[in-house]
This record gives sequence, structure tokens and C-alpha cells, in this order.
Amino acid sequence: MAHAKALMHALYALSPESYSFLVVPGGGPMADLTREIFEEHHLSQEAAHWMAILAMEQYAYLLADGTGARLTDEIKRCEGLRVLLPYKPLLSGDAGLEHSWEYTSDSVAALVARRLDAPFIKATDVDGVFIDGRIQRQISAALLKNRQSCIDSGALHLLEGRSCWVLNGSSPDEFVLSIRSGRGGTVIVG
Repeated sequence: MAHAKALMHALYALSPESYSFLVVPGGGPMADLTREIFEEHHLSQEAAHWMAILAMEQYAYLLADGTGARLTDEIKRCEGLRVLLPYKPLLSGDAGLEHSWEYTSDSVAALVARRLDAPFIKATDVDGVFIDGRIQRQISAALLKNRQSCIDSGALHLLEGRSCWVLNGSSPDEFVLSIRSGRGGTVIVG
């Protein structure tokens, strides 16, 4: 969250170069609160799922605020920089998403990328996927399915036949450099 607005500004600055992004927000601390409520008050997976999707909507407003990004509640290709409000389109159809904590915002992003037949880039706070202390430039989703990593297990299932490029969003300049050069981070191949 500390670098989110700077990253959004950096993505917006790429718009004149014909780059377009549909940002699928994470849930941030609002989703963490939902998980706490889920555990403390014994909510159903169904209720927790939709509360977490609404947490993503709250984070979307933070990402768009003052960054030049526009909000959208449609899963469609766009020009420039848009931030998805996921509740409405997922309520209309979220086939492929289990309603469990194994399927978080990463899974929503994988589903959106699949529907759009678009590249899936995950911005996170690490330089990629690490195995035995070493960053992996490429790794199969199958090898990650039973390991703790920076991407949720639901997204790994949704990557079948697709890939996800994991980049560190903590340094917007490095993130943009990776986008332009096609290098850096880890590519997870489904």
C-alpha cells in the first residue's frame, strides 16, 4: 500500500506510449479485516468471499484517487489506465472462482486476464518467486501449487495454459523498466 499510488502514477505515465492497463486491486487491509472477522465470528466462506470482493472495491478507490486512473465495473479491454470495481461483474458471473481463502484477488486477476485474453502481471512486494533463497526467472505453476509463495493457489489453478509475470511494485521505476524491457521478476507458466 505504501507504494501503490506511486506505481499507479508510473502506469498512468505510460499511457502516451500506447500502454493500457486494467488494474485488478488487491483487498489490502480491508481484506485482512474481513479474514479476521471470518475467523472470529465464524462466517461462511460465501459471506467472506463477497466481503473480500467488496474490500477489493474499497482498495480500487484508493488506487484511482488522484492518480489519473478511471474506475470501471466492466471487464473489458480499455485505453489508458483503469481500475476494476470487481463486485458487479463477478456477481454476474464468477465461474472458475471458488469461494474460499485459496482464491483471493490474485485469482480474480487471473480470471480477468483469462476472460480478456490479456497478459497477467502481478505487482507485489518481492522481486519474483524465490525457491531455496534464489529468484526463479521462470517456474511452472505445478511446482508452486503446494508451496507458500507470493501468489494464491487459486490463481495457480486458473493459469492453466497461460502465464503470470510477477514483478516488484515497490519500485515503480524498476517496474516500468521491466514492462518496457520485458525482463525481470518471475514468469509463472501454467
